[in-house]
Amino acid sequence: MRNLFSVAIAGGLMIAAATAASAQDQADAYYPPEEMEAAREALREGAGGQKLFFFQADRFEYQARRDDEELALWDVNAWYGGRVNRLWVKSEAEFELEAGAFEEANLQLLYSRAITPYFDLQAGVRQDFEPNPMRTYAVIGVQGLAPYWFEVDGAFFLSDQGELTGQFEAEYELLLTQRLILQPRAELTWSAEDIPELETGSGLTSTALGLRLRYEILREFAPYVGVEWSRTFGGTEDYARAAGARTQDTAVVAGIRIWF
Repeated sequence: MRNLFSVAIAGGLMIAAATAASAQDQADAYYPPEEMEAAREALREGAGGQKLFFFQADRFEYQARRDDEELALWDVNAWYGGRVNRLWVKSEAEFELEAGAFEEANLQLLYSRAITPYFDLQAGVRQDFEPNPMRTYAVIGVQGLAPYWFEVDGAFFLSDQGELTGQFEAEYELLLTQRLILQPRAELTWSAEDIPELETGSGLTSTALGLRLRYEILREFAPYVGVEWSRTFGGTEDYARAAGARTQDTAVVAGIRIWF
């Protein structure tokens, strides 16, 4: 049904564009070329050629974990561009409040191009500032809206040391009311090889499963509470155990979600 609706819309737009083009062709006989070119440019702009800016803090939160460990976390992104081509900036970080230091921090700069009505192909670079040693990565991935309205984001990362890793995220929004929304979230990371410097084993390295309940005071501003469970696997789990760190954890979270 959605595909039929999309085809109907596309057909209507083509007819409207053809009608407008025909009318403008006739207008060429009466108006100077520079005025007609300005009119055509305005038509292209109004039909989807605008350049827009968007910012979202999907997660800006406080986490209380076991053993009184407290973290501040952000997961933010922004883009500028049109419907097809966009420039993306993404950043994620975890800051340990008691130690006053970042556990993880990275920044991505990506070029994004729409390859279907629902998915974008993205490529660019990622810089990890924490943990040490720092790494720079080439990035290629896909982001978009999967069937049944799952938001997905998956990428491969090739470091300046030749290490191949990957990450996959999926979210879903369940509307309990028009303003109360339950959001399940899952994240998986993996590595193609063992990386002792980063205490990362090969294979599936970690997973995080979260459930957040937010209330949209405004569509652009929504406080939320929730819970998140995380665990390391395989060689990464062995590294964590050897360092005396927990291999799995549960956190209570509270934060705000903002976009504009």
